[in-house]
Amino acid sequence: MKYVLDACAILALLKAETGGSIVENLIVKAADDTHSVFVNKYNLLEVFYGLLREDGEEVAQQQVKLIRNSPIVVIDTLSDEVFEQAGRMKAKYKISLADSVVLGQGMVDGAVIVSSDHHEFDVIEKSEKVSFLWIR
Repeated sequence: MKYVLDACAILALLKAETGGSIVENLIVKAADDTHSVFVNKYNLLEVFYGLLREDGEEVAQQQVKLIRNSPIVVIDTLSDEVFEQAGRMKAKYKISLADSVVLGQGMVDGAVIVSSDHHEFDVIEKSEKVSFLWIR
């Protein structure tokens, strides 16, 4: 099974918030090679700047390093397919750029999107061919 992480899912893990244990279990399964877990670099950017604002440079650097050294695969490119799908979703639903990227990545790769952003994605879940794993 493939899973793509939204920034809020990673932050729930790093900050031991509700739902963080769900993300942790996925990472354990990724380490056992039973699941694939990845994040697009655009969504990791959201994690970095959120941590930078709240916790400072040192914490932000340390936490991103932890993610990069974990079984989570960081997708460093924006493929043409993801680019186009993200653009379609952003235009249709007027969501943030990062949310359109995680959505496009999940749709193109046939991955389950791991998120807590019901306010952004509930309408999309009902209208599009995409699966979500809600962490809260």
